Amino acid sequence: MTSLATVLDKDGVRLTVDDAVATVMLTNPAKRNAQSPALWRALTEAGRVLPGTVRVVVLRGEGKSFSAGLDRQAFTPEGFDGEPSFLDMARGPEAELDATIAEYQEAFTWWRRNDLVSIATVQGHAIGAGFQLALACDLRIVAEDVQFAMRETSLGLVPDLTGTHPLVHLVGYARALEICATGRFVHAEEAERTGLANLVVPADQLDAAARDLAGALVAAPRDAVVETKALLAGALSRDYEQQRVAERAAQGRRLRDLAGITD
Repeated sequence: MTSLATVLDKDGVRLTVDDAVATVMLTNPAKRNAQSPALWRALTEAGRVLPGTVRVVVLRGEGKSFSAGLDRQAFTPEGFDGEPSFLDMARGPEAELDATIAEYQEAFTWWRRNDLVSIATVQGHAIGAGFQLALACDLRIVAEDVQFAMRETSLGLVPDLTGTHPLVHLVGYARALEICATGRFVHAEEAERTGLANLVVPADQLDAAARDLAGALVAAPRDAVVETKALLAGALSRDYEQQRVAERAAQGRRLRDLAGITD
């Protein structure tokens, strides 16, 4: 018997939950899952309504492409129905523009919460905002036909949806600069070799690979995974001695918990 339940389905985003594993699906394949402010708000809401039982979130895109990036309608004078156009936003007060971009970024920030492990399963195009959404996740499984590209610079813009930080940490400053400044495609072999992808599989095996990885992740005790994720996430900002201290503190918490000792 399955416990699959649809928790949210709006604006090109569907959230389903099956016990400890949730799936966030981008559901506009006719437009290659192009992104909009409404979609970003729906992604933010998906993070807020996740049940506390969820340990792993799998991010998918319906159709041939994961996400072709920002819907170009954003740059037309009329923009999206019921939304200010990006051109009008640019003409407004700088503080308002900053606040609006910060709101958009919230769709990309919750994927790395310590209490979750997120997996992006990426096929076809992952361009611009699509690339940044894949980078927002902890792990990436990609199909052999994947095409990552950061096209913002080519359009006279910069990547501003939280993708620059994970990109630099994954591939290094020099390669990240080259990828962003040229807007070139990164294919599966390079993605795996440089650390952008944890695993490359044929497109028809993408879902099965995600299920296997999610199953392996939920097999371990939750608190140990949470502590380990926090320990690893903080390692880049600590020196060697600070990391040793953090390891001891985390292990102390785990041992006290296993022994039933409460502070």
